[in-house]
Amino acid sequence: MVSARKKAAETMESTDLIIEVLDARLPEASCNPMIKELRLYRQRPCLKILNKADLADPAVTQAWINFYNQQKGVKAVALSCKKPADVAKIPGLCQAIAPHRGTNLKPLRMMIMGIPNVGKSTLMNALLKRRVAAVGDEPAVTKSQQCFDLNDRMSITDTPGLMWPRIEHDSDGYMLAASHAIGRNAVIDEEVAEFLANILLARYPTLLTARYGCAVEGVDGIGVIEAVAKRRGFRLKGGAPDLETASLALLTDYRSGALGRISLETPETRSIMLSEHQFAKEAKQASGKEPSPSCQEDSEVE
Repeated sequence: MVSARKKAAETMESTDLIIEVLDARLPEASCNPMIKELRLYRQRPCLKILNKADLADPAVTQAWINFYNQQKGVKAVALSCKKPADVAKIPGLCQAIAPHRGTNLKPLRMMIMGIPNVGKSTLMNALLKRRVAAVGDEPAVTKSQQCFDLNDRMSITDTPGLMWPRIEHDSDGYMLAASHAIGRNAVIDEEVAEFLANILLARYPTLLTARYGCAVEGVDGIGVIEAVAKRRGFRLKGGAPDLETASLALLTDYRSGALGRISLETPETRSIMLSEHQFAKEAKQASGKEPSPSCQEDSEVE
């Protein structure tokens, strides 16, 4: 990741426009802060593509589009990289963002960025209308940068998925794991499924009932997983519910869209989460359990 970040920074120096691919179901959780840092340093405009929009709650996706379009230098669009008609819109959107480029003498140089498994390679293949990038439902399929001419006036560079060193918010980690941006070896399926089930209970209870035929009143996340095990007949020797297999089944149904169109975060829930995190951080600093920023800076100097 360190090497990929360094290479991305070097390539961005000669890039006109960043195409950042996000997961429409969790746009901010799937937004790498390092990408924002790099593009702001280079003052590069950004087209944010909320991919997998066909799996996300359309009303929530529209709220995210409005949220991003209020940011300077950012244009957001929701689409599915698996739909040719959606992908066909992208060159025109990029040209509108960078009208000073896009001629034979000054071709528009674009760079696709994003975290693992959000659909960058699928987008690259769709734009070029041929298979040039490996695609798979696993993180970190793309291993190195690749640059291609889209036409006589546009070039595009595909980059490996970039993750940041430390995920600051636990909920982001769970959302990323639920959506398969983090490999299974790094998480426990039962914990991720419980997190997902609690979101579904709070925001999409009717989808749970429709899919698994379970009552949701008075049920918690573990109860949902137990209901999935019962519905699917997942049992261990002795008759106890097989929660591990049921957890994976729930996650698979979410990832594939079998559960319905689901968004794991909204601009409002994101704002509340960040406010609660900041409040907790300030409370720890006030109690002396966590060094204040000034103390941390002093210790680094020493």
